[in-house]
Amino acid sequence: MVTISQQGKETTLVDKKYESPSLLGVFSGSKTLADSFKVPIEVSKSGISDGEVNLLITVSDNSLRGWGRGNISHVEKKLVYDLKPPEIHVLSGQHNIERGGTGLILYKVFEENIKSGVQVEDEFFQGHPGLFENKNIHACFFALSYLQGPGTKISLIAEDMAGNITRKSFYHHIRDKQYKTDILNISDSFLEQKMPEFDLGEREAGFQGQGNPLLKKFLYINGELRKDNGARILEASSASGNIKYWEGIFLRLPGSERKAGFADHRIYQYNSREIDRAVHLGIDLASTANSPVFPANKGKVILTDAVGIYGNTVIIYYGFGLCSLYSHLSEITVKAGDIVEKETQIGFTGLTGMAAGDHLHFSMMVSHVFVNPVEWWDDSWIKNNITSKIDAIKQRLDV
Repeated sequence: MVTISQQGKETTLVDKKYESPSLLGVFSGSKTLADSFKVPIEVSKSGISDGEVNLLITVSDNSLRGWGRGNISHVEKKLVYDLKPPEIHVLSGQHNIERGGTGLILYKVFEENIKSGVQVEDEFFQGHPGLFENKNIHACFFALSYLQGPGTKISLIAEDMAGNITRKSFYHHIRDKQYKTDILNISDSFLEQKMPEFDLGEREAGFQGQGNPLLKKFLYINGELRKDNGARILEASSASGNIKYWEGIFLRLPGSERKAGFADHRIYQYNSREIDRAVHLGIDLASTANSPVFPANKGKVILTDAVGIYGNTVIIYYGFGLCSLYSHLSEITVKAGDIVEKETQIGFTGLTGMAAGDHLHFSMMVSHVFVNPVEWWDDSWIKNNITSKIDAIKQRLDV
């Protein structure tokens, strides 16, 4: 028997009997009987309202014990019936974000165990408490990819444990941005220099016997391997949590010159003929060869490894879904798990991976999206879009 009760009112949901195999079956040995069935709960007929509900499962056998009532076992479960969507209030005001850029929203929830964050088209960015003493105030960094401009659908979402969902729009303005196109000429000397550095195992044989096997290998690396490497980086950078490591602006490689920008659309040519296209999801910074590399900000090292076209790579996590990537390093001087400061050297610039010359490839990621690092190097942008929002809420809470 299965019954449900709330505030003294009890309703029977299941009353099911099973035949005993035989009278002697009770004494000659137990027979295991397994059953599985759904228990329908008609809320309106049971008079259930939002709140705690008791579910009682009672099982009895054919024993003569207890004046024929048999042996009885009870299992009681406390359930919560919840049909009310979670409440959520937006606290921050302006939310200006650029194609390929980052945004921050601050909001308040009114229940525990709420999953909340920002939905950008098909991508979800998790929000977290931790920036404020009030644990009901959450912060969510969200991003637009270089493909997402004005018209991109953005909303704030909260979901409780019962699956009730609140979807709320909030004021935001998306600025469009155009990214440049570069033509990269692939030479035979580049192919002869770089292709032997990539060991593709069994795939190597597939490039032989074709016209220009080094070029065929390059196209595979620049296409399939690039895609796999990008997926691995974004998987590693999907770390999330409410520990904030960073402080202030993010620093760039000292004394460096920018050689390539974020979201540059690259057209690859060989013998004056287009052979491939790709998008550069970071910024290339060049200084003297083997220059020391330092973190852009305080954070936790979450990856130190050779990653295909990126070569020797370090990923640092700053909290609340923010990460940065340092690639083409000639040497790595930290290990995963290290907490690093801005003054901690993490490696040296180099030309590992698909690098034609010594430089640092630097990327910023918000959860699982590459974003424009230039914003994070800009003191005014940090103040207008991050710190001023946080300070305004803190001042309001003090009042």
